[in-house]
Amino acid sequence: MPIVRMTPHLYQFFPKLENRTITVPVGSVAEVLSAVNEIAPGFTDYVLDEHGTLRRHVNLCINDTIIIDKKTLSDRVPEDGTVYIFQALSGG
Repeated sequence: MPIVRMTPHLYQFFPKLENRTITVPVGSVAEVLSAVNEIAPGFTDYVLDEHGTLRRHVNLCINDTIIIDKKTLSDRVPEDGTVYIFQALSGG
C-alpha cells in the first residue's frame, strides 16, 4: 500500500495524522487525498481549493516526481509509492 508523508506543520491542523504511518489504497492522487481525509476530516479542504484543484501553496510528489495533473489529480500512485505533501516555498 502507498504511504503518505507530509511536512510537520500540517500536524498542528490534523493531529490525528501525527506519529503514525499513513497507508492508503492504490489509486489516483484524488483517491489518496480522499483516503487521508477519511482519517482526518477537513484535510482535503486544506490542500484543495473550492474546485478540487491543488492549492497554489501546496506541492505534491509521488516518490521523487512532482505531480503533473494539479487540476483533476489523476496521476496514479503505485503500490510501492510514497506521496509527499508539502507547502510550496515562495518569497519576495
